Amino acid sequence: MNDAVAGFSKWSKEQKIDWIAQTYFSNPDEAVSLIKNYWNSDENLQKLHDEFIENTITNFYLPLGIAPNFLINAKYYTVPMAIEESSVVAAAAKSAKFWATRGGFKTTIIGTEKIGQVHFTFNGEIHKLEKFFAETKPKFFSNTEELTKNMRQRGGGISDIELRNKTALMPGYFQLHATFETKDSMGANFINSCLEQFAKTLTEEAENHEAFSKEEKNIRIVMSILSNYVPNCVVRAEVSCPVEDLADKSIDNPKYFAEKFIQAVRIAEVEPFRAVTHNKGIMNGIDAVVLATGNDFRAIEAGVHAYASKSGQYSSLSHAQIEDGIFTFWLEVPLALGTVGGLTSLHPLVKMALQMLEKPSAADLMQVIASVGLAQNFAALRSLTTTGIQEGHMKMHLNNILNQFGATEDERVQIKKHFKTHAVSHSAVVNFIESLRK
Repeated sequence: MNDAVAGFSKWSKEQKIDWIAQTYFSNPDEAVSLIKNYWNSDENLQKLHDEFIENTITNFYLPLGIAPNFLINAKYYTVPMAIEESSVVAAAAKSAKFWATRGGFKTTIIGTEKIGQVHFTFNGEIHKLEKFFAETKPKFFSNTEELTKNMRQRGGGISDIELRNKTALMPGYFQLHATFETKDSMGANFINSCLEQFAKTLTEEAENHEAFSKEEKNIRIVMSILSNYVPNCVVRAEVSCPVEDLADKSIDNPKYFAEKFIQAVRIAEVEPFRAVTHNKGIMNGIDAVVLATGNDFRAIEAGVHAYASKSGQYSSLSHAQIEDGIFTFWLEVPLALGTVGGLTSLHPLVKMALQMLEKPSAADLMQVIASVGLAQNFAALRSLTTTGIQEGHMKMHLNNILNQFGATEDERVQIKKHFKTHAVSHSAVVNFIESLRK
């Protein structure tokens, strides 16, 4: 394609598909057929999906898997996980089963505070701005009463508003830093609406403030937006048991295993190159449940990784210790989630996932998701410190390779039998398939 396309968003769905097929594919009919094969046969359901985003041409499917046996605070959960990566669901389920017989997961909500900011510039005497803010602060609350009415009835609302001086970072830069409680909603629209009203109140009141000079009255709003960094919206999940109780069919020396496990965690605490991959494993579990329950996994990812850097160096989200013969493994992670609003009330599979979790509150969901993240991390570290990560992962990946090469049922039986006693690698599987077909 050498030229820009004009008016694309105004084209019909069929026109967009036809243009894509004609422009980028040597066999346009085949491309159109592929696109339409992923449409839902229920027209109303397809229309619902089409309206989630813009310029929709088809659906992009991810597998929805299930990890049962999560014992969290003495209650069993069956957890839905939407993810494309092999072995993630199996690892979560294996860890859940392992810890269910050792007391399960214990979780605690440390805080549920959300954050939003009005970023603005002010060129004048700072003490005047501080005095102005103190006098005006009640109006920020009163002018948003209509916006916050329903949230306040549910026990939420605006918690506090602060004026923050950021001039050491950038000349003339200040913030209204506001904290919110949004109960079972993620709260993005609620927070942003409140912030935009704060900005309006700020500029209107400044224009009428007698102590300000003409220049000082001219407060310039740069932007009003929530923050996805929520260091006070945090949940802790942990597992623990006597060291000897770690014994399992693949752990014949539990003391040695526990010590090596703790060393592996410690490496992730001090070495950023390892910490990134370590935390990615945690996010395999977290993102899969976040996505299955209709929450924003990009926001969660951004906030979690910022939290992992809060000391000034990127570090492990999880920690482990042995104290008085007790092995303890835990993590603390920020999770701004919702179980009402957005996709939670629209997407049929999201509604099913939440029903499977017995219609959790946002706080309940925080605890489930943190537990899954910890389970995922335990599974990865267990593999890394015992058999190695690739043995289990490549066996799970075997099906993908067989699908890629269109293996028949008879070939599958022979291949799986062979690789029960041989190491799985892409080249080894391909070579064996080729030998069978010769």
